[in-house]
Amino acid sequence: MTAISANLQEIRTIIARHKRWDLLFSLLGLAALMIGVLTFLTLFGQMVIEGAGRLSLDFFLNFPSRRPEQAGILSAWVGSTLVMVVTALVAVPVGVAAGVYLEEYAPKNLLTDIIEINVTNLAGVPSIVYGLLALGIFVYQFGFGQSILSAGLTLALLILPVVIVATREAIRAIPIHIREGAYACGATQWQTVRDHILPYSSAGILTGVIIGMARAIGETAPIITIGALTFIAFLPPLPFTGEPTAGLFDWLTSPFTVMPIQMFNWTSRPEEAFHENAAAAGFVLVLMTLTMNGMAIWLRYRLRKNIKW
Repeated sequence: MTAISANLQEIRTIIARHKRWDLLFSLLGLAALMIGVLTFLTLFGQMVIEGAGRLSLDFFLNFPSRRPEQAGILSAWVGSTLVMVVTALVAVPVGVAAGVYLEEYAPKNLLTDIIEINVTNLAGVPSIVYGLLALGIFVYQFGFGQSILSAGLTLALLILPVVIVATREAIRAIPIHIREGAYACGATQWQTVRDHILPYSSAGILTGVIIGMARAIGETAPIITIGALTFIAFLPPLPFTGEPTAGLFDWLTSPFTVMPIQMFNWTSRPEEAFHENAAAAGFVLVLMTLTMNGMAIWLRYRLRKNIKW
């Protein structure tokens, strides 16, 4: 009995020591989380305090101006929205298709391994490199010019590795019995991917899309590299309007600016009023990012809720 009691006491001591380590790690994790959260809240609060006076309907509906009290972000937020539309329409289908192919169809050989390594490494390449690549290919080689299409394709290349990696990880998380059950019922490989793999992994794929789009909307270096304008007082043409009548996709070839570039333009001015405009624009950009992420998170929640394993 004495030996048993000693063993039990030793076990209790080990468990108590591990619980102390668990508590310490939890406190360190909480401290790290709070540092990030408090930093964001501080910067966000500073933008709100500095730019709250400029937030009005006119600020959203006015073009940039040399007079800070009349300047607005109309061309910037419209340009950011259109560029994000092109980015999403290109990066999401291509990235998801590439991830599905690499995970479900690609043969396991040296070439596939090289492709996988390069896709993973591309996620860490500086954004300016993508800008230089796009300048040579999209702007000059393909002749797209300094347009919304060039910007959307550039940012699509930027977030493509993130979407591919997230797609593959989401597919790997699906239990093997899902595939085995589908094959046992006579489903083909494509039917299994279409009816089971993609629906069950859609929530994880959306996580990658959220991360990629959040990075893309705030990028400045590649957009400046391909020639985005710092001052623009017009909007892309609406389809079937104007003289001559604009085509359905003429807006893709229009010059543009985006929110980060407009903010950079204002912060480079010496007048304090322009700095207030930049703070207000930063507040709007954060809200755009949070809104976009919120919609994606809501959609991810709905998809997870409707999935029945």
